[in-house]
Amino acid sequence: MPTGRCHCGAVTYQTTGEPVYHALCHCDDCRRAAGAPMVGWMALLAGQVTVSGETVTYASSEHGRRQFCGTCGTGLFYTNAEVLPGIIDIQSSTLDDAAAHAPAIHVQVADKLGWVDGIAGLPAFERYPGQ
Repeated sequence: MPTGRCHCGAVTYQTTGEPVYHALCHCDDCRRAAGAPMVGWMALLAGQVTVSGETVTYASSEHGRRQFCGTCGTGLFYTNAEVLPGIIDIQSSTLDDAAAHAPAIHVQVADKLGWVDGIAGLPAFERYPGQ
């Protein structure tokens, strides 16, 4: 039963059952909301997720709703009753054991940043360079 939380721990959640999918989303809306080149989303049926603590909801589009921790600002959940009825997407990097849950697909690749395909070839450092 995967569990997760926001950065400060004010909001926690636990899940049951298997996800519908686990995707890396490349859409502009997700990138802007997260400030990242892509966002990992684990989709579950709404009844599979139990949330403890208070979230703040932001209407990021006509039907899209993003929930985040009002204390630390961590993005946590996304719902869209029109496009994804009955689904709650969890930002999968907020899972307590995120490394154990690899995404299986990329979505919204029509919006993908052109340089994303080349990031595997960038120089890599264990910590910041020079430390």
